[in-house]
Amino acid sequence: MTEIRENKMGVMPIGKLLTSMALPIIISMLVQALYNIVDSIFVSRINEAALTAVSLAFPMQNLMIAVGTGLGVGMNALLSRSLGEKDYKRANQAAVNNLFLIAVASVLFIIVGLTCMEPFMRMQINDDAIVNYGVQYLSICCIFSVGVLAQITMERLLQSTGRAVLSMISQLVGAVINIILDPILIFGYFGLPEMGVAGAAIATIAGQIIAAGVGVTLNVKCNHEISLSLKGFRPSGKIIGRILAVGVPSIILASIGSVMVFIMNKILGAFTSTAAAVFGVYFKLQSFVFMPVFGLNNAIVPIIAFNYGAGNRRRIIHTVKLAACVAVGIMLIGVLVLQLMPETVLAWFDASADMIDIGVVALRTISLCFVFAGYNIVITALFQAMGRGVFSMFVSIVRQIVVLLPVAYLFSLSGVLSRVWLAFPIAETAATLFTSLMLIVLNKKIISHIPEGTDAGVVQEQQ
Repeated sequence: MTEIRENKMGVMPIGKLLTSMALPIIISMLVQALYNIVDSIFVSRINEAALTAVSLAFPMQNLMIAVGTGLGVGMNALLSRSLGEKDYKRANQAAVNNLFLIAVASVLFIIVGLTCMEPFMRMQINDDAIVNYGVQYLSICCIFSVGVLAQITMERLLQSTGRAVLSMISQLVGAVINIILDPILIFGYFGLPEMGVAGAAIATIAGQIIAAGVGVTLNVKCNHEISLSLKGFRPSGKIIGRILAVGVPSIILASIGSVMVFIMNKILGAFTSTAAAVFGVYFKLQSFVFMPVFGLNNAIVPIIAFNYGAGNRRRIIHTVKLAACVAVGIMLIGVLVLQLMPETVLAWFDASADMIDIGVVALRTISLCFVFAGYNIVITALFQAMGRGVFSMFVSIVRQIVVLLPVAYLFSLSGVLSRVWLAFPIAETAATLFTSLMLIVLNKKIISHIPEGTDAGVVQEQQ
């Protein structure tokens, strides 16, 4: 049996640990954004209807990613905590039971892909050409959803043991495969038939499946703390329950955004289609600003969970404080860019004069909430890592459903578009207050009772 050394999440200096784990994840997320953009560029060359169809496919694709990510967060929290407690049997059980859950989820998405795609598309639009494109694209993505679900799971397994660089390699391979195959399959290069939108979908799922295969290989060869053996496997209701206790709120959390975007588009569309376009541009810009912070989020979950299991409160607090400072710093940069040069940023999107007039006000107003959002993202990661994913769900519901949408709607009744944008900083302020309240509760009930531990953070064998 391979000798298991002391995991770096319990011994490495927090600053070095956070950097080593977060940077690869951030790079992975940036690559993910890149190939999504490239995908849209190639699809747009088919025709506008194809591009519209792929855009309307976003909620369903987001749901698949949300399921994979949510289950991954639930697995990560339990697995990393188990490793911290040196309970390697339970860590292995967390991994293989999550594989069972993604298999079940894949079957459900296959059923959805075979039966629900046309109704789903027609709920959004009644243009036959767009609907047909959308059905082609989404049917393939749903039927082969095992690719994205397995890819996310394998990456999360690597992240849970501190091997974020290997996780990055897996995602890079998938992204490169997708980018290479996109033009070949869409336009029929190298003697292959021209597949159009279906080609874009096949390129996407091919990249995901190959990335999953690379992830499996890296876990088997390099991830010695866990075993992916399915020999004699039987689903454990207890383990599955603990994964879902964190995972389901995370899934809901990731899905709420789609609902919010849909309703906000309706509110903004009542003013002008340009307002909705500005909102779409904002989301693209937001993704790039928020990505490093989401990278931090993914990195600190296993660190906190590990040290929770190891009974080391000092390292938990150090991790949260450092991550919060970094997150707020990143968000401040985003605020400065959007406050000082919104016209320049909008010009990247070929913005019309009307779009610039609306967009400058929107970007300057919405960006005021970025700093609060950085703090909230870090604290919700703490909730997830300590098995309180429902707290994260409550924060998101408060922000996007309870406050943002009602406030935006009420402000829209004034007939003044600029007032609608104020709903975003108002909602984020409310979310910050609620997050802080939940943090006080968590500290009183759990964190304060964890042994203080040490933060020496030095292990000679890893130097």
